[in-house]
Formats: sequence, C-alpha cells, structure tokens
Amino acid sequence: MRLLNPIQKSLPEIEKFLGLESTHTNLDISGLTSNSREVLAGDLFIAVQGVGSSSRHGGEFAAQAIENGAVAILSDGKFQFSKIALPIIELPHLSSVIGDLASWFYSHPSRSMVTVGITGTNGKTTTAALLSQLWRFAGRESGCIGTLGIEVGSEHFAGTHTTPEATNLQSALAVMAERHVTHTVMEVSSHSLVQRRVSGTRFSLVGFTNLSQDHLDFHQTMADYFAAKAKLFTLEFADLGFINIDDLHGQKLLDISEIPVVTLSRLNTAATWHYVRADLGSAGFEIAIRGTGGILIEGFLPLIGAHNLDNALMAIAMAVESGVDPLLIAARLPEIRGIAGRLEKIELGQEFSAVVDFAHSPDSVARVLETLRASTSGKLIAVLGCGGDRDKTKRPLMGSALVAGSDIAIFTSDNPRSEDPAEILKDMTSSLNLPESAHIELDRRNAIAQAVALAGPGDCVAILGKGHESGQEVNGVKTPFDDRLELAQAIGGVQ
Repeated sequence: MRLLNPIQKSLPEIEKFLGLESTHTNLDISGLTSNSREVLAGDLFIAVQGVGSSSRHGGEFAAQAIENGAVAILSDGKFQFSKIALPIIELPHLSSVIGDLASWFYSHPSRSMVTVGITGTNGKTTTAALLSQLWRFAGRESGCIGTLGIEVGSEHFAGTHTTPEATNLQSALAVMAERHVTHTVMEVSSHSLVQRRVSGTRFSLVGFTNLSQDHLDFHQTMADYFAAKAKLFTLEFADLGFINIDDLHGQKLLDISEIPVVTLSRLNTAATWHYVRADLGSAGFEIAIRGTGGILIEGFLPLIGAHNLDNALMAIAMAVESGVDPLLIAARLPEIRGIAGRLEKIELGQEFSAVVDFAHSPDSVARVLETLRASTSGKLIAVLGCGGDRDKTKRPLMGSALVAGSDIAIFTSDNPRSEDPAEILKDMTSSLNLPESAHIELDRRNAIAQAVALAGPGDCVAILGKGHESGQEVNGVKTPFDDRLELAQAIGGVQ
C-alpha cells in the first residue's frame, strides 16, 4: 500500500534520524520497504537478517530491489555487498529501530487517529472486526489490520502477517491517514512485539483477550509468550488498557501493567465492564452489559459461543471509550455479523449443520467444540490437523481436545509445510488412546468428504484449523485449498 502523495525525505535526514553522520549527497527518498518485490522507484531498500536459522539476509535480494527502483540501501552490516553503485548505509542494531524509523518517515500516522491494538491468543480477529463494525455504525471512517488483511474504509488489501512488517504497517497507517480514516484497530501479535514491528506506533487503547498455549516454537516458554504480550501494556505504546480478567494471565497482567487499566469480565460483576445477563437462544444471546459509570447496554447479539461474549464485551467497551454512543450500540447490536472462517456456517439445505472455524490452538479447539456441542442434537464430527514448522508441543494437546470434544474425531493434514504430514499426525495421536470412532486421513480433502459421508440428520460437521485461509502449503508450495469450498463441494456430492 502506497500513498497517493508520497512523502519525500532526504537520505541525510534519514541518517540524522538514525544518529549517523551524513556521508552522502542529498538524495530524495519516497518510500521504505524491506521486501525487494515491493520496491518502487525512489525507495530506500532495508536489508536485514531474516528471523530463524534458515532465513536469508535481505542483501541477497538487493539486485531485484535495484531493478525495481531502489535508490539507496540501509543494512545491518551483516551482508557484504559487491558491485553496487548505490549509497549504502550500515547500522548494526538496525532491526530494532526499523519501526521507529518508518513511523518517523511517514509522519507518525498512528497519532493522527484513534488507534487501537488487540493482543492475546484467541479472539483478536473477531474483537477487531466487531469494533470496526461498531465504529462504522456510528459513522466513523475506520480501518482494520489483522489476520484477514487490511481494510481501509470500504477497500480490502491482502496481508501476509497478522501484524505487518514495520515498513508495511506504517505505510498502511499513512494511507489510512491520507484517506481521512479517523479510527483504526489492529491485531498485535506476540511475534511483532518481540521483533519490534509495532515500535513507533502509538495506541490510544490496547486490549488483552486471553492467553493459552501457542507459538512456543518461537517463544520457547509460556512465560516468554506472556512477557511478549505484556509489552503492549507499557508506556512506550499505549495510554489505556482493557483486560479480560476472567483469564488468569489477564489477572497477572492487571498487576504489572504500566498503564491505567479497565477491567472486563463475563463472570465477575466487580469488573468495570461485565454482563448482567447473557441468555442464549438459537441464533445468539439476549444480553445486558454494565459499563463505565453504570452504563447499561441491552440488546440481541447475533453470535454463538461463550467466547464471543468475551469478544463482544471488549469491542463494546472500546467503542464506548472511543466515543460511540451506548444507545446507538444497543440499537445496532442485532446488525453485528460474524467474520469469515469463524464458526462460519455452510448451508446447502443438508439435514446436518456444517461449520468451518480457524481454531488452531488447544484452547480454541476445545472452546469451539464446546459451543457446537451445545447446539447439536446428534453426533459432533470434527476434522483437525496441525501446521508444520510450528509449535510441536501443542500437537498432542490439540489431538486430546479433538477427541474429548467430538463424537467422531478425524485427524488430517493442515499446512504441513516442510514436515512429513504422517509425522505430524503421529505427534497428535501417539500419546492418545484413540476411540474406535476416530479416523486418520492424511489427505485433507478426503477427510472432509469422510466427515460429510458420516453425517446424518441432527449431526454437526466441524472443519477446524484453517478457517478463512485459501491455500495449503506443502514443501514450500502453496496450492489453492479453502475449507469452505471443500466442505460445500462434499455436501453437494452426497445430496
């Protein structure tokens, strides 16, 4: 994403910001990027060492960057450039300041709007989407950055990370500011906090949803994972925090937060924002919420799943704090819609229910299956796999959640990446006493078809793990694969 009216800063200005003595002539720079494929004419190409032992250095792609129009290179000094006539600036600690540099280059765009950050293991995407909807109901021009991509008003742009790389993030925020977006919400991943992708971003409000095991391939321990999330609740980033204190890690965060905190709870009426009532019906909840100053918001929330009560509570609390009238929220609440790949129903007139969900952690698998169990009169048939090159320690936990939460558990592949799918399934199942009803099917398409073939009237088929994703990655090659389409085709084939 690029500005219609690019910002111009000179190379000496950039060197001065970085604390370096200028050794280059006055050269205009019109953009920053660390992706050689995204370089446009006039850009400064940022070349740093990639994350992970097998990652490559950006300097390897300098030739492509130059071909695409880069006019200078900023490097961390870990790559030896040769036969390059462009100015090259080196800064050993470059990776830690890219976010601050990008924010400064694009004139600190997060400060020109109400900027909200949501972190946590589960619920980030839904909470962000619900908040964005509430802003739009109130006539606010809004943006959203996260797992589903980047929304700028009514426009949608694809994304590759939950939280974009630092240069892309600040560029996206700058585009929002240029297009008069007044409110934006983003999902803030633990990776992005550790890698300082959000450095230089100033959040008006930040929220913590919950924490459960995930991403331990990156963080190693739950303590490290929590510490990464907690970084968002510091004076560096934010003015005010919202914390779900039903979560044990939320209670811990409440004690160590550097910034003032608003508490939220589905269960504890001592929290600033809490439910007075949440009565489940066939299509959602009749709710009553108490908030700051005794605010009462009542209405129908057309979402299922107790976890969505948590997501809605945070979105509503943040909407009110950012200026949305509680009366408007109550009136428009029935218009709230769920998001792609989260408890998304596939309805083709079949006699059983069929749902696709992004659940890909032990806790989220358990929550989704618990939700579906409550509305299923027959068998609950669930399909699940684990991604390759990711946290291996959660695989048996996910397998256990699948078996415990379903009547028929079908184990299959889910983005095996560079790993052997059969070995991933062994990790999921080897420590379990699988019931006779369980199935192991390496081919995900066949697993989905098998689940549908086993379903009868009153049953529920749940396809978990990929949600909105539209590809399956095997040995570095991503081929088209959408659980929603595959499930629909399987249902159509048996009718």
